[in-house]
Amino acid sequence: MLSHFDGAGKAHMVDVSDKPVTAREAVAEGCIVMAPETLALVLQGTAEKGDVLGIARVAGIMGAKKTSELIPLCHPLPITRVALELTPDEALPGVRIRATVKTTGQTGVEMEALTAVSVAALTLYDMLKAAEKSMHIEEIRLVMKDGGKSGRYEAAP
Repeated sequence: MLSHFDGAGKAHMVDVSDKPVTAREAVAEGCIVMAPETLALVLQGTAEKGDVLGIARVAGIMGAKKTSELIPLCHPLPITRVALELTPDEALPGVRIRATVKTTGQTGVEMEALTAVSVAALTLYDMLKAAEKSMHIEEIRLVMKDGGKSGRYEAAP
């Protein structure tokens, strides 16, 4: 049974009040693929809107903090850490994005990590769309989660 549906099949917010408070961590990743010329703007810092990587990093942090406002049945959490790595990759070509989110609470931060990656990628798209509209976001996935009843999960490489 899916946890966000009750016995009658109606959507509900999962009751986590009886769960113990434990350390939780999640890591997600994804990328935005673009033309080499667009990536050159990022690498040279000459994109029209300025430091696109720095702004996307802050946007990803903000996205993680606002996850419960975006995902209807997601619990608001006291996030203790959000870190984003945005790595230009000429072989892609594009930018690889990795988010790590931590909390001490009664439910995990997988959605916050996935949201951080998604918002950072969308911000890169927004900031670079004047140069290229054909960019695409792909491979957003949970890489690792730790803590809680289900313990540790690591995605296959």
